Amino acid sequence: MTKMILVSLPVTDLGASVAFYKALGFAQNPQFSDDTAAYLVWSETIHAMLLTQAKWRSFTDRPISPAGTSQVMLALSLDSREAVDRMNQAAAEHGGQADVNPVQDHGAMYGRDLADPDGHLWGALWMDPAAMPAT
Repeated sequence: MTKMILVSLPVTDLGASVAFYKALGFAQNPQFSDDTAAYLVWSETIHAMLLTQAKWRSFTDRPISPAGTSQVMLALSLDSREAVDRMNQAAAEHGGQADVNPVQDHGAMYGRDLADPDGHLWGALWMDPAAMPAT
């Protein structure tokens, strides 16, 4: 089996969260989705499971972080600066928040951070492969 990452996130409104993530470019896999969970695919190796808060609580007794706090920020690599900008715009247009942190523009690396409707942080990131040192 290929190694991959599966990120599980508790959400308050499953339908709104699914619409948000689809607007960012995730595809839903209905085989593993129901009225308590939605399985979303970013790439062959990056997947997300959105869980209603009740479903989340069936996996752990640890409390859900209050809105406005953060535990982790995940980054997704994109093909261009324009793709980073489009993802940030899609976040703002679909119930999320664009530019939750200052834009990072370092020439060969460009990133903009966004939050989903529940405040989970994601970084949209582009890096110029030509600027990377040869190994």
